[in-house]
Amino acid sequence: MYQDSYEDDEFAGNIDVVANTYANVDEADDVGLEEEELQLMLLQQAQAGAQSIPEPVRKFLGHLHRNLLSCNVSDLAYNYETQFARLSDKFYAKAPWPEPQFVAALVGDDGLFLTLYRELYYRHIYSRLPLTLEVRFRSFENYCDLFNYILNSDGPIEMELPNQWLWDIVDEFIYQFQSFCTHRMRVAKRSPEEVELLRENDQVWNTYSVLNVLYSLIQKSNINQQLAASQQGPEAVDAAAGEFGGRPLYKMLGYFSIIGLVRVHCMLGDYTLALRTLENIDLANSRGLFTRVTACHVTVYYYVGFSYLMMGRYADATQAFVHILTFVARTRHYHQRSHLFDTVNKKADQMYALLAMTVALSPARVDEMIHGQLREKYGDHQHRIQRGGDEAIEVLSDLFLYSCPKFIVPNPPNYNDLEAAAAAVEPQQHQLQVFLREARLQVVVPTLRSFLKLYTTMGLEQLATFLDIEAPELRNQLMIYKQRCRQIRCTGADLLDGEPVPATDLDFALQEDMIFIAESRVGRRYADWFIRNANKMQDLVSTLEALQKTAAATAAAAASTAEPDAAASVAADAQVAA
Repeated sequence: MYQDSYEDDEFAGNIDVVANTYANVDEADDVGLEEEELQLMLLQQAQAGAQSIPEPVRKFLGHLHRNLLSCNVSDLAYNYETQFARLSDKFYAKAPWPEPQFVAALVGDDGLFLTLYRELYYRHIYSRLPLTLEVRFRSFENYCDLFNYILNSDGPIEMELPNQWLWDIVDEFIYQFQSFCTHRMRVAKRSPEEVELLRENDQVWNTYSVLNVLYSLIQKSNINQQLAASQQGPEAVDAAAGEFGGRPLYKMLGYFSIIGLVRVHCMLGDYTLALRTLENIDLANSRGLFTRVTACHVTVYYYVGFSYLMMGRYADATQAFVHILTFVARTRHYHQRSHLFDTVNKKADQMYALLAMTVALSPARVDEMIHGQLREKYGDHQHRIQRGGDEAIEVLSDLFLYSCPKFIVPNPPNYNDLEAAAAAVEPQQHQLQVFLREARLQVVVPTLRSFLKLYTTMGLEQLATFLDIEAPELRNQLMIYKQRCRQIRCTGADLLDGEPVPATDLDFALQEDMIFIAESRVGRRYADWFIRNANKMQDLVSTLEALQKTAAATAAAAASTAEPDAAASVAADAQVAA
């Protein structure tokens, strides 16, 4: 691993240089004004802008500022996770939040608060509004300011943030980096002015700088040393933490940076390094730090499973996807009101697509609940893959492009040769070809398995007739099947280590022109089946009882309304008779 080359002093110099490499800022229109008059004018504009902010938003910003100063983490969590999303939907669904210079008048020009506010401000623009190069540049500059303040202070800074906010800072930092890399690679869609601006500012969102930030946060917090010492007890962890690592802010930023590095390495196509980055994190620990934030929990398993998929370790990929999808399914109702509910659901849908590919390429038994969801969502896709041929490759391509990460090219394009840059192969397509090169060999497995499981002995010529291929070609495919049915399976905490084991419940021996087939059957888990269906029955009974009570209440209300009407009708008839 190459993080040893990233030093804090080097980091400070690089980021400071990058933050000042571009100058497309809003300069004062009237350069002839005196400095005092200019400051007075800006102050008046800021005060006027602050008065235009809706009152609920002003109260929210005041509460957020006070909670940040007092390090009230629980109230900060409520402000961030609930109020910010609610106010965004109400006041700024299609508009940016108030300009930071307007907010400065409300918080006494607090530099740290304004840096955090800008992070929320630009994140809101990224998620809901069209982007410009200036927004991308300014957001990067703000991240530089934030990380410089955290990393280059003389001692630990006096600030505490909720774990969800810390995770979102790291996650959004990487997302904006990926978005910028994708934007700059599509030079055919850029105007000449944008191309020139990108050429002049090639250090903005530089891959080296992004990796530098993540490795520096890991080193500053000593998080790897803390994780390694966690097996020896709390005292060893405290000794390994050091001055900075003992603070929750640095510890969690360092921990989330490890998960962020896994994502970056996957985006760069280095899946072995992605798994090696997690060498000190035990995913089998149900109380690991990654479980404190649902989005982090889902993200780490998504990239671990995808790395296994690209390495051809389909059994390990299936296990990772089934584990996290079971967790998401069982906790879904707890997160329905969370601002990240849609994000987690989208990632879960992508993992179902990845699981459909792994199970189709390497058949395996999965949890009954997950199997039912998989069959409902992608049952048709799996059947088409099992039929093999060009149709299977087409389905695999569609599923891969839908569910894979957004890959990036680490270096900027050659702006001096725009035609060659525009003709370059996109990273998504390159990784797709890498996957399909392995999948074309693996796709014979489900097809052969569907025939072999019907027999105990079978002639080679007979099977070749069923498959409509020549016997020598079938013999080659059977050898491929034999080799592909043994995969490296993770057996311990180290995600890269493992032992070759059979990856299917069906095996065979080929003796001259006869195939002898043996299938190991696993008994069905009837207890889980009865428990799950008993719960479904209970839910159905509860629903029917609720409907019955609602119908009875409606009938009673209708009857009480009908009685006065009937009495009035009788009285009217009596008057007519009289």
